[in-house]
Amino acid sequence: MAGPAPALSGVDADPGAGVAVSLRGVTKTYDSGVVALGPIDLEVRKGEFVSLLGPSGCGKSTALRLIAGLSAPTSGAVRVAHHGAQAGRSIGFVFQEPTLMPWTGVRENVRLPLKLAHVPQDEADARVAEALAQVGLAEFADAYPRELSGGMKMRVSLARALVTDPDILLMDEPFAALDEITRFKLNNDLLALWRSLSKTVIFVTHSVFESVYLSQRVIVMTPRPGRISAEFRIDAAEPRTEEFRTSVEYAAHCRAVSIALGRASGEKLAS
Repeated sequence: MAGPAPALSGVDADPGAGVAVSLRGVTKTYDSGVVALGPIDLEVRKGEFVSLLGPSGCGKSTALRLIAGLSAPTSGAVRVAHHGAQAGRSIGFVFQEPTLMPWTGVRENVRLPLKLAHVPQDEADARVAEALAQVGLAEFADAYPRELSGGMKMRVSLARALVTDPDILLMDEPFAALDEITRFKLNNDLLALWRSLSKTVIFVTHSVFESVYLSQRVIVMTPRPGRISAEFRIDAAEPRTEEFRTSVEYAAHCRAVSIALGRASGEKLAS
């Protein structure tokens, strides 16, 4: 059965001044009949850090794939701001697994998007070196993935996303499999990169604590089909440090978001 024609998918339309990403009435139903998402309305401002928070299977990753243009919505419109002729380069995607090529070194793993885009060698070399420096891996350019820790592999994945200089960075639970100490360190490093590079970041997580620490805005989603149940603005002073993580203010934000997440899940289960 044919559904509504997808309106605008991925990076082929400008959402308007000051807006990086706009979803309007977006739904996603898979061929199996599973209704994964929506309807959902979401607007992310340029330079904003937004987290999508919700239980497994609530459509968070589906939303990222729609924004990235990797999948088309069943209905509604997805609009993503871009500049220049090659709109696809405006988005960098960091997946939950690093997905590195084991047969080649860090430098060549990071170079891959530039190679696929036929970027000249000299320019690619400079951009790869810059991306590795940004994530603190300049000294490991010749290392192989098997020689790296889990946190270092994720840094390589982040460098590979940054090497094309995207306007928007989509991150799908990138730190979920890491130990707490490594995760805290990468959270801090990600915030430092966000401040210095002025990227728009949309970050998917299961963790209330991570979402509050990282984000300017937390979007709480219901179980499948994922819809927006609540949103919170985290107006904490910048730069955020360990002092914020142990503050009464942080604990209060976490409590409020946690309660909203519980309510969203309970309302859905009771319906």
